[in-house]
Amino acid sequence: MRWALVKVCVAVTTMVVVAFAVPLGLVIKEMARDRAFSNAEREAAAIAPALSITTDRDELERVVASAGSDAGIGVHIPAADREPAVEIGKGRAAAKDIAMTRRLGRASTTEVAGGSTLLQPIAISSGEIAVVEVYVPEAEVSNGVGTAWAVLAAVGVALIIGSVAVADRLGIRMVQPAQRLVESAHELGEGKLGSRVPEEGPTELRLAAVAFNAMADQVVQLLANERELAADLSHRLRTPLTVLRLNTASLGDGPAAEQTRAAVAQLEREVDTIIRTARDAKPQTAAIGVGAGCDAAEVVRERMDFWSALAEDEGRKVRVAGVDRPVRIPVARTDLAASLDALLGNVFRHTAEGTAFAVDVHNGEDAVIVLVSDAGPGIADPEAAMARGRGSGNDGSTGLGLDIVRRLAESTGGDVRIGSSVLGGTEVRIWIQLDGRAPVRRGHRGTVRRRRRGAGVS
Repeated sequence: MRWALVKVCVAVTTMVVVAFAVPLGLVIKEMARDRAFSNAEREAAAIAPALSITTDRDELERVVASAGSDAGIGVHIPAADREPAVEIGKGRAAAKDIAMTRRLGRASTTEVAGGSTLLQPIAISSGEIAVVEVYVPEAEVSNGVGTAWAVLAAVGVALIIGSVAVADRLGIRMVQPAQRLVESAHELGEGKLGSRVPEEGPTELRLAAVAFNAMADQVVQLLANERELAADLSHRLRTPLTVLRLNTASLGDGPAAEQTRAAVAQLEREVDTIIRTARDAKPQTAAIGVGAGCDAAEVVRERMDFWSALAEDEGRKVRVAGVDRPVRIPVARTDLAASLDALLGNVFRHTAEGTAFAVDVHNGEDAVIVLVSDAGPGIADPEAAMARGRGSGNDGSTGLGLDIVRRLAESTGGDVRIGSSVLGGTEVRIWIQLDGRAPVRRGHRGTVRRRRRGAGVS
């Protein structure tokens, strides 16, 4: 907008300068010509009284010398009463032009080499018409015209430069509020809910700033309402969780009882985390810093220890691979654990008892792939399964598990794909980028190296 305004001002100012400077320059040129010929007429008029009295050559030569340079003035007296024609000074005009001036009886100009001449007819005592010729050099006709054009050009350039400066200041006054509006919109999109726009500048931009600030206030209010609602709904889970925790005390000892009590304790912690996060006024939008994240191999081992006990009760074969070495990923430990629990919970929920499953971790230079596969019937429509996580849940499934996994992968620049596993069922591929680049495409393996398959957990 700023440069567009400058260009418009330059174009308009240039047209105005041309519209005024060119005609003015032509007028100055014409005035210089008129001035030169006016001087020539005065010189010719100074000789007229002498011609009306005498035609003596000596007398006329003295008059011509006193009137101006004899090289610039010529006198042409025709022959009369047996008196020969007299030519005084240097004549430049053609004889026919002189004869024409005598016949017409009025002054005229004619072009000659190096300039022009003024031919002034004057009646003499013999009744004949003498012609006084005054030479006007071209330099005298254009005297001062070049300087005038240079001054006009300098004034025009100064006007254009001044218009650019004024347009630039006006452009800044218009652009700065727009830039502040853009910056505030980006900040609001990044989660800085306190970002507001100063209500200043042109009327339209002030109205836009007022509308933006009102929208930001409304967004803050809506988010606050959402947090309160989430906290209230999560708090309502405390009562049934308390009852469930008390009931687990009567289960006695044993792996199943310990597992149940651990699950209830973890559920309580998750509910507490939801309530604290919902009550926190600061949006959790900060990126994971350098050195943050977790060891994917350790998290996988921990969660598989938890699920392997239940798998043993249902007669499921379990295999884990790629967890024999640390695998650092830019993901929070709790987020990866929640994603694994969601996928493994789907395996137990949607496959029959005795169905085998596996978790593989493949570490690469720029990405880490976590594969969760099973030997179940598979997913007939993977796209519909992913769509349920985006708010179209049906058939008794919310799809939130896959949506949790998807958001985890996309937070690093990766993605999630659903396909067929080597076990014959479903394979969920979680691609976690290590360098934060754009999401990878389906089938792209980059520099990922498959680790040696480890021993299975059963």
